[in-house]
Amino acid sequence: MSDLAPPRGTRDFYPEDFRLRSWLFERFRSTALAFGFEEIDAPIVEHAELYMRKAGEEIVDQLYHFVLHERHLALRPELTPSLARMVIARQGALRLPLRWFAIPQCWRYERMTRGRRREHYQWNMDIWGEPDVTAEAELIAAIFDALDGMGLAAGDVRMRVNHRALLEETLRAGVLAKRPEAFAPLCVIVDKLPKIGREAVIEQLTGAGGDVELPRADAEHAVALLEAKGLDDAARLAGEDSPALAQLRRLFELLAAYGVADRVAFDASVVRGLAYYTGVVFEAFDAAGELRAVCGGGRYDRLLETLGGKPMPAVGFGFGDAVIAELLAERGKLPQPLRALDAVVFPLGDEQRPAAIRLARGLRRAGKTTELVLGTLKPKRVFADANKAGARHVYLIGPEELARGVVRIKDLVTEKQWDEPLPSTGEVST
Repeated sequence: MSDLAPPRGTRDFYPEDFRLRSWLFERFRSTALAFGFEEIDAPIVEHAELYMRKAGEEIVDQLYHFVLHERHLALRPELTPSLARMVIARQGALRLPLRWFAIPQCWRYERMTRGRRREHYQWNMDIWGEPDVTAEAELIAAIFDALDGMGLAAGDVRMRVNHRALLEETLRAGVLAKRPEAFAPLCVIVDKLPKIGREAVIEQLTGAGGDVELPRADAEHAVALLEAKGLDDAARLAGEDSPALAQLRRLFELLAAYGVADRVAFDASVVRGLAYYTGVVFEAFDAAGELRAVCGGGRYDRLLETLGGKPMPAVGFGFGDAVIAELLAERGKLPQPLRALDAVVFPLGDEQRPAAIRLARGLRRAGKTTELVLGTLKPKRVFADANKAGARHVYLIGPEELARGVVRIKDLVTEKQWDEPLPSTGEVST
């Protein structure tokens, strides 16, 4: 094999990279647990049909999929369909509302840009069985709680919020009155507005033989709806009696109680590219607008029905690991975690190794992460490595220490040294 690099868009995690990943995952996990969520996971390989039900979306073209033993399988590009499958499997026995979270590895064969990889990890938090916007408010608050826990300033990330039904109510009362089935593919197209621009979106909406195929005037009207600024402007377009507008106003009231309303803004152009969204949708971006979305999500009340289950309201978000790492690095907030190492046991020679093994065994039993020096190394190298690894103590056993039945302990922080009796049974005091 001549090319030893990993496949393009994937990553190797060396120890220092893995420590950083663990630090980030711990921020995700601690936030979810603090909000009362339970952790779950699902297979990384699913039946491809689970994702191809949403034909017409970019995600279908980005699948890593293959046929094995006459089964059409795919690496998961996202977790939500797997979650839906799991809920359907136990739908009659689950206590609602469900509060589930996961940190799955996902795969999408897409064009790579800054913060976009083909293999990535994604923090998901989902609430099933709650139709009220209290669920959306809780999730948005959790996102900001995690960002704060990473050390980012309150102004570093801004959330943009919309309601799919605002657009749907307006279009189905007019341009889509006789073609309601065109709304989902329309959302997939208009979600590309920031990427491909106004004219390209209008071309796709009017394209002959497409799933939408609007007259140009209607396509221009649909795009104009996305330019509403503020809830008052949305009310002018959708009407004050709009249920979607009422939900958005209540959502902002709840976010004010969480203390994060000033970090969230209404933006009619946020529609999200996945066809299964039905209500409130949201995306978070760095305040400078230099990176792609930090995270995004929304309500998907009809997903279970499309997979053959009974109706159940649901809302959730996905928060990728790549963009947030870029943002943290830019802000100087990306840590360099040290190894979780408490002690290093250092026998100077082979005669001292049995005693060192017993000591290391006792330290480990006492709950201390302990590295036993293997082979023959010079003391200067051992102490330098222990310091670099973040260890607090080095336990040195040489010929003199072994003869006296003691171990020499050096505290690498205070630089104090002292002797303690060697344990004879593998048990040590802490």
